[in-house]
Amino acid sequence: MSVVKPSIDSLLEKTDNNRFLLASLASKRACDINSMLRDQHSRVLAVQDIDDITVALSGKDTISMALDELVDGEISYNESMYEEALGHRAEA
Repeated sequence: MSVVKPSIDSLLEKTDNNRFLLASLASKRACDINSMLRDQHSRVLAVQDIDDITVALSGKDTISMALDELVDGEISYNESMYEEALGHRAEA
């Protein structure tokens, strides 16, 4: 499987060419989307026998949705908090 749209280059531009950060942001957002969709579905209907409820509800898988949001600038990260979490503190 390969990322065709959005392109991997445009996604990496959003994360300072950090593949680990790209994967982390996409997976975290995909989990959030999946939880949100499952909660909405549970409120409306009794759970049915559907293997992938997210695809059934939205028509897209959650990783694709997360990558689209990332490239569109709808999600991002705080660079200073990210660097601090890694232990890379800027020296004054």
